Amino acid sequence: MTDRQKNERKRVPPPMIRRRIASGRGATEQPNAGGDEDAMLTPRFWLMLVLTGVATGLFADLLMFILFGVQHLAFGYHSGPLQAAAERASDVRRVISLLIAGVFGGISWYFLRRSTPAGSSQIDDEIWTGDGQLSFTRSFGSSLISEVVIGMGASMGREAAPKLMGGVSGSLIATWSHLSPRQRRLLVACGGGAGLAAVYNVPLGGALFTAEILLGSLTLSNALPALACSWIATATAWLYLPNHATYRDIPAYRFTMTLFVFSVLVGPLVGLVASAYIRLIAWVSHHRLTGPSSIGATVLAFGILGLIGIEYPQLFGNGKDIAHSAFVGQGGFALLFALFILKPLVTSLCLGSGAAGGVFTPTLSTGATLGGFLGLAWSLLWHGSPVGAFALVGAAAMIGASMQAPLTALVLVLELTHSGFSIVVPMMAATVGATAVTRYIDGYSIYSARLTAK
Repeated sequence: MTDRQKNERKRVPPPMIRRRIASGRGATEQPNAGGDEDAMLTPRFWLMLVLTGVATGLFADLLMFILFGVQHLAFGYHSGPLQAAAERASDVRRVISLLIAGVFGGISWYFLRRSTPAGSSQIDDEIWTGDGQLSFTRSFGSSLISEVVIGMGASMGREAAPKLMGGVSGSLIATWSHLSPRQRRLLVACGGGAGLAAVYNVPLGGALFTAEILLGSLTLSNALPALACSWIATATAWLYLPNHATYRDIPAYRFTMTLFVFSVLVGPLVGLVASAYIRLIAWVSHHRLTGPSSIGATVLAFGILGLIGIEYPQLFGNGKDIAHSAFVGQGGFALLFALFILKPLVTSLCLGSGAAGGVFTPTLSTGATLGGFLGLAWSLLWHGSPVGAFALVGAAAMIGASMQAPLTALVLVLELTHSGFSIVVPMMAATVGATAVTRYIDGYSIYSARLTAK
């Protein structure tokens, strides 16, 4: 046996064909094709992965059914975007809806946390530093409360709940089937990414989220189960959720030199903004209230949001409609700048009060409004691209920098909009610049920044 063969990694499980090819070179010399020693991809694991994908898709349907139902009840509409309904609602209705959400959320979260002190509902922490054990009671209860208050207008991301319940599905199924701790962590990660995939109809983006962020590696032994769980969950969720793009009717913007130069220059600036945004999320996450005082704080925070929403009803909900308006080129200087400043502030206000929710779509909408605002200013110097194209670039750059995951960010924006393929080079330029600046300045992401103190 040669020295090269002695130093090669052994594939686990071993291949059915044991004999090497004629050159004698090993299959595991390809860096991503090594073994799965950390989490054996056994037949039992694959069966549990299928069950996790199905359960994740069903939880996504349930949670979105609750969210949409609450939205329609709170703002008195039956179809169309939340933003339009919030704009039609009276000022009194907007404020009352948020106050009721604050009372319900504050009391419910307080008693849930008090009754489940030993239960964990921190999926990222359990994957990165724990053993993948998540409490069903605490996680499911918190997810339900989160979707109810977001449906009533709270400014937080709706993806946190299905992501968490996807992870809980993997945790329970892994424990029930007696998988190893490393297999359980892998299954929890796949369920988490699949929850994001199912609720936004982004199967490829959800799989990349699993591999690049939750597992930190695009090896074959990570990518295969991540892809499988994401497509299974997404297809299952089509039982209730639509199978079209989350952001519909986005124009097919064309590449222009003005857009390309803008993207190269604006990327580092977005990275600076993302660094400050991540630090803000970290501060409010660490200092958020959890005791009895959180009840009053949640009511106060949501009430303040309701008052601000009298002038800016676009701030209600997770920010999907803000991003969509920017992507189709709506909004002037003043509105885009105001939403860029206010959206991260009101989201941080909600999270700091003790509320549980996501930050993905609020971050996306912040990047879209920043890109649109800066694009309008840039067009005064060098016109040639519509505002929506600048918004797409800003959204991709902000997400990439804030998640510290440029590949995932680009794929998510493309899948969410089913557009942007013609301007993918400017989007890549801005995303690389923004992510690199954030990495060198600080290195945290919107997920690592929210980890609890040890």
